[in-house]
Amino acid sequence: MIRMIEAVAANRSVEPSEDSPNQLTVEQLAAKSGMSVRNIRAHQARGLLSPPEVRMRVGYYGPEHIAQLQLIRDLQEEGFNLGGIKRLLDDTEGTAERLLRFKETLVAPLSSEPPETLSTAELGRRFRVDAADGPEVLAKAERLGVLVPVGEDKYEAPSPSLLALAEEAVRRGVSVHSALDILEDIERHCDDMSRGFVGLFLHEVWKPFQQARMPAERWPEMQEDAERLGPIASEALLAIFQQRLGAEVERVFEEITLRLSNQE
Repeated sequence: MIRMIEAVAANRSVEPSEDSPNQLTVEQLAAKSGMSVRNIRAHQARGLLSPPEVRMRVGYYGPEHIAQLQLIRDLQEEGFNLGGIKRLLDDTEGTAERLLRFKETLVAPLSSEPPETLSTAELGRRFRVDAADGPEVLAKAERLGVLVPVGEDKYEAPSPSLLALAEEAVRRGVSVHSALDILEDIERHCDDMSRGFVGLFLHEVWKPFQQARMPAERWPEMQEDAERLGPIASEALLAIFQQRLGAEVERVFEEITLRLSNQE
């Protein structure tokens, strides 16, 4: 019935008020938000979406409604059901928005670099891979996420700096297979260390905050803690690695020196 009324009113060419931010009919809101009219009405019925501005029996929506629908979609993608979303949206402290911003901070990369697109021929030249060995090398690079296929004979390197490091290793005499093996080892160990750092953060920082019922005045502190998690973990990892690398080089050099001495 409501849809019929809106359709009849729309056919009368009702003009929305120019000084209102709400200029969209429900059909236009659906097109803008990528959500069906049925879902929009369902969200409205549940109290998840603010009511429209009604003028001459026509409901008009605006930027605020688009933002609300986007927030609902984002929360659903994070695993919240509609009941949980309703509780978050009813929170006058803005917990829903804060929670999403907090998550975005945690997953934001420490540095961003534009990806690089290369052809299989260029990759073969840069990494000294012949046609016979190429498919095996490409398959392993794809599995590690070093390369992503983007079309016929085209690959994207999400991290050109990582690819450049692998290329330098190859130039210095390391085979491309061995370079990829090392990257695989690093990835495996980094997974373990990442779980350790995130688990520590959840247990020591997030859990007490959640047990305190997430007070609004502490959200800025939590946001700052989240922003520092990545740099702290990276700096600690680099410091320990440099220390252990130095110790390993010294140990191996002593072995080499001893062997050379014994040959005399």
